[in-house]
Amino acid sequence: METKRKIIHIDMDAFYAQVEQRDLPSLKGKPVVIASDPRVSKRGVVATASYEARKFGIHSAMPSVEALKLCPQAVFISPRMSRYQEISVKIHEIFHRFTDEIEPLSLDEAYLDVTVNKINEPSASRLAQKIQATIYDELQLTASAGVSYNKFIAKMASDYKKPAGRTVITPEKALAFIAALPIDAFYGVGHVTAEKMHTLGIHIGADLYQWSEWDLIIQFKKRGYQLYRLVRGIDDSPVRSQRTRKSFGRETTFAADVVDEVELQLALRSFSQRISKTLVDKQMSAQTIVLKIRYNDFTTQTRRLTLPMRLTESHELYFYGMQIFEEMWEQRPVRLIGLTVTGLETRQFENMKLVGL
Repeated sequence: METKRKIIHIDMDAFYAQVEQRDLPSLKGKPVVIASDPRVSKRGVVATASYEARKFGIHSAMPSVEALKLCPQAVFISPRMSRYQEISVKIHEIFHRFTDEIEPLSLDEAYLDVTVNKINEPSASRLAQKIQATIYDELQLTASAGVSYNKFIAKMASDYKKPAGRTVITPEKALAFIAALPIDAFYGVGHVTAEKMHTLGIHIGADLYQWSEWDLIIQFKKRGYQLYRLVRGIDDSPVRSQRTRKSFGRETTFAADVVDEVELQLALRSFSQRISKTLVDKQMSAQTIVLKIRYNDFTTQTRRLTLPMRLTESHELYFYGMQIFEEMWEQRPVRLIGLTVTGLETRQFENMKLVGL
């Protein structure tokens, strides 16, 4: 087990909501919910909520209508993604002052490998403190930090003392820390897996530790192999500073359920054009098309088509996207539709392969 690395996971605290409270000081101390106002649109979903709103039970991915019921006095603000992206760039500029070994997970969180760092600071804990202080001094935003010898534990630690917390888990403390964690808090354990674990009597890390590797593999397949190691503090995955994009996609949630096939076709055409532009701009091509349809009863269907040739042009994406659509649409009201391409490669790489033939 590798224990000599020094990994920091930085996670901004209720990032979108915190930005809104910073930009508009009158919102400080108020329950702010980042979502379209449910009194105007009934289809909003909570992106995040301030800690004042979370006290009422509001959380991300919750329908905004439900959030309003929990907290009638909540202030609803539609997301300003361009603003959040702008500030995220500044946060990452701060990261780069300390290390270039950075793996972003989203706009508001990232792993940093500081085993070797730009200021020659031997203490990862002090380094995390400096990063948090710099973010606050320059951007007036708080972040939480987890510090450990691998990514999994650092990620769990950053969530341990929110907001503005810093938790350091040394190799000696790792097993005890993991043993006490609720299984729902394990990074990568989703709702469905957690429910299955509960039925098997697995509620905290200590329960999971009692299971053999073979039994976990039988129950959870490949994920069982990973869980066996994670609960023992083993995670040798590197901080990947150059992450390869695996897919490009577009989707939309309609303001009112759509039953008109032409309107759905127009949405797919628009998606195809926008995805094609992204592929061309990035000099990439795709081999697999994925179509997602969510009906008005919230059932969601996804189907993919992998082709023998590579695609870039919008008319190709639309043609094959429509082929999937015609096979799977059940001619009932649609709430959401989305189109994604995956199996990406750079077109320069394709040309190199052709030359080699």
